Amino acid sequence: MLPVGEADLRAALTDNRDVPVRAFEPTFMKVGVFTAALQELTPREVRDADPDRAIEDWIQFARGLGADTMQLSAAPHPTEMDIASDAMLDPVANTLDLRQRFDQARARRVEHALAGTGLKLSDLAYFDNLLHHDPAVRRKKREFMLRVFDAAVLLGVDAVCGFVGRDQSRGMDENLRDFEEHFVPLLSEAKARGLTYRVEPCPMPGWTSGDSFHNNIAYTPGTWIALHRICEKHGVGDQFRIHYDPSHAILMGQDTRSIFQYLKDAGYNFLIGGFHVKGQVSNPKGIAEWGYGGQTCDRGDRKNGKPNPDVRKQSAAWLKQVVLCTHELPGTARHDPLAYLQNRSVDWFDHQLAARELLALDVAGTHLIVEHEYPPARIQDKARLKPILSGSIAFVRHIDQAAADMFALQREVLAAQNIPVQGVGREAYRS
Repeated sequence: MLPVGEADLRAALTDNRDVPVRAFEPTFMKVGVFTAALQELTPREVRDADPDRAIEDWIQFARGLGADTMQLSAAPHPTEMDIASDAMLDPVANTLDLRQRFDQARARRVEHALAGTGLKLSDLAYFDNLLHHDPAVRRKKREFMLRVFDAAVLLGVDAVCGFVGRDQSRGMDENLRDFEEHFVPLLSEAKARGLTYRVEPCPMPGWTSGDSFHNNIAYTPGTWIALHRICEKHGVGDQFRIHYDPSHAILMGQDTRSIFQYLKDAGYNFLIGGFHVKGQVSNPKGIAEWGYGGQTCDRGDRKNGKPNPDVRKQSAAWLKQVVLCTHELPGTARHDPLAYLQNRSVDWFDHQLAARELLALDVAGTHLIVEHEYPPARIQDKARLKPILSGSIAFVRHIDQAAADMFALQREVLAAQNIPVQGVGREAYRS
């Protein structure tokens, strides 16, 4: 006689004899690195004289890191910036130098450097305020972005990553109208070139010395959807996508699973088209002092009601963010289950699970781009930074592989045979 319950188990197994068997075939994402991680890999005097040398050097560096892909950073040359270099936290990351037109000959040089390395370019990236309040400055930034678009076409990539920005002299509703009038034409230019524009949702609190915290209007799912509806109205909905970065969610007290669930519930889980894998670790004392998005004072970035004339002190505007938390290079923050549940650090494993469970992704064609902004490791020294970035890339790869394995086992193999998954798992919106 069978023990209690074993007969039922045997019957269940018998009932499942004819169910289809699905093979275990996990699908992995591609892991890459953003070239702004080491702006001075090629010394300025070398790359200024030979603009594409920086790309060649970065290709070899990324290959040594174990990356699959590379996100190529573009930015105006330091001599063309509207912000003084001394007011910036890092050197200007113009790995892709666009002072001169990027042409077929330059593209062939990059293709030759990539040949045989196994590396691909994921996309090009230029992060700036494309809704700047000064029309002349805005026009200059837009013209530079068009140069980035043209370079992307020549390099054979299908996406450009950047910001939307904000006219900080106007309210959010006015900025939506501004987006419709001034940003939609830029998306039309992307469409004409067969490109997608992916927006990184950083609120950019330290962009100016003013007290405004949200200086990039595309910082949260509510505005992503509002902006996409505007894009749909003008026939450029397919050009507007999000380059999701979970660090910004932590900054605002959100968590990845709830954001992805919200997008799915709203019918917009197709919006996310790529990832920056950069974390954030909250400072509970800073939150107790100022609260999320709280207005800090006595930062030193302003003097007598105006931006401090000492431009080096203007970077203190970033204290609006860094009093609350610190960027994490994936793998450098301690494993902290309580912090994950309190949304004070990124739960990388659940991040990768939730992406597969809730988003409408082409997983094999999705890029996880390591973006390095961890302050103590912001090192302009190739030898010192290489093992740090190599470790982070390896961490991201193994986390993604583990999440892919679990997803394939539970959602495909077991599901095909009607075998239940145990437990509950992390839930969206739970408090």
